[in-house]
Amino acid sequence: MTVGTDHHRFDRLMDWIEEWLAAQEPGRVRCVIQHGTSRPPAGAECHALLPHPQVQALFAACDVVVCQGGPGSIMEAREAGRIPVVVPRVARLNEVVDDHQVAFARHLAKLGKIAMAETARDLYGLLDRALRDPAAYRVDLQEPAGAEAIEKAGKLIDELLRTSRPRRGFIRRPRSR
Repeated sequence: MTVGTDHHRFDRLMDWIEEWLAAQEPGRVRCVIQHGTSRPPAGAECHALLPHPQVQALFAACDVVVCQGGPGSIMEAREAGRIPVVVPRVARLNEVVDDHQVAFARHLAKLGKIAMAETARDLYGLLDRALRDPAAYRVDLQEPAGAEAIEKAGKLIDELLRTSRPRRGFIRRPRSR
């Protein structure tokens, strides 16, 4: 589980996961959490931050990824072959500045790209399903979402640099003294 790197606390999700983990048979679930500034929940292997390659490796190795509603976490989970369980941060609880994560997650849920949990009960049901059927949250490995766009942009920039000449006086540079 990851809450991303936002400075806002996401203790609501920590409360939910702690409660769910407490209800599990001891040793049945290994839960690794990157909790950021949120309180570390009991019953989990907790890290304030993890190196990005380690997060990617955990995503690829796990049965289910639980994350906040940021596009980066969602895309990385899908790129690792996982349909993420997404709990969007909510502005009225001071978890984020506005409700963009709620709108984004609802849209992706309608498209079938994520499993969305807006309540503790939703989350518990989705996690219980992951225990019963780990394959439920697997998807064919995704090509990095921006790879094609990045390649195309690179080609356009290369072409622009080859064919255009800077106009004299267009950009003023400070004179060195």
